[in-house]
Amino acid sequence: MSKKVLITGANGYIGRHVVQAALNKGLTVLAADLKFDEIDDRVIQVTHPIFSNDAQLFEKLGSPDIIVHLAWRDGFIHNSSIHIEDLPQHYQFLQKMVDSGVKQIAVMGTMHEIGYHEGAINAQTPTNPESLYGISKNALRDVLFNITKNTETVVQWLRAFYIVGDDARGSSIFAKIVQAEHEGKEVFPFTTGKNKFDFINIDCLVKQIVTTITQTEFSGIINVASGVPETLANQVESFIKDNGFKIKLDYGAFPDRPYDSPETWADVTIISNIMEKYDK
Repeated sequence: MSKKVLITGANGYIGRHVVQAALNKGLTVLAADLKFDEIDDRVIQVTHPIFSNDAQLFEKLGSPDIIVHLAWRDGFIHNSSIHIEDLPQHYQFLQKMVDSGVKQIAVMGTMHEIGYHEGAINAQTPTNPESLYGISKNALRDVLFNITKNTETVVQWLRAFYIVGDDARGSSIFAKIVQAEHEGKEVFPFTTGKNKFDFINIDCLVKQIVTTITQTEFSGIINVASGVPETLANQVESFIKDNGFKIKLDYGAFPDRPYDSPETWADVTIISNIMEKYDK
């Protein structure tokens, strides 16, 4: 019998891809979200709210073997107050799942937990987040490791970096360029584009996520990323060219964000080991 995985935020930008990859891997998928219009119909739809005080919440969510917690509001609006306001609910949800004895929890993290940092980021890199998004994810990670410290629950904190692909449905700069091109705009206001970041295509990211949750040998903080620093300008110019767009970048129209590092990327030692050993 295949393992049951509950995927929260299943209808989101990352979620719908994770759902499909998990199904293709042979897992039974319990998909939790407010709507299901973009989700593979092979899932078991979970309509019971995950942020609920229900004493039988674990059972009402399908008694999963694995939880992949992707649900998060305003992920692309880094200083939205929603991040702080929702934090207690994320904590309460995870605490209930741990108390119910769930075997494995994987939660989506972000490189924005780190704050300003130059060079490679690994599991030991100190965190000093500078946005409400980063602060909230950083706090949730600390809480999760704290509440699972003396339990049997395996914890995998999936720290993502910059994601490209399926751009028309995202809210990233690439999605905004798609929209501007379709609106017939000739120029797109841009930063200097000199900063180097770690970019990964959504399909590669999802493969890393699903392979990670199908094993328990590797746990803790796991970077899901490419490990290759590339300038934002190169990524965006390539994106425009590959899509045959006519829009031009207006360099320097926006200042670089003060909390964005000149050059930072993921140490991918752990995820490379996982993929080598378990991506069958």
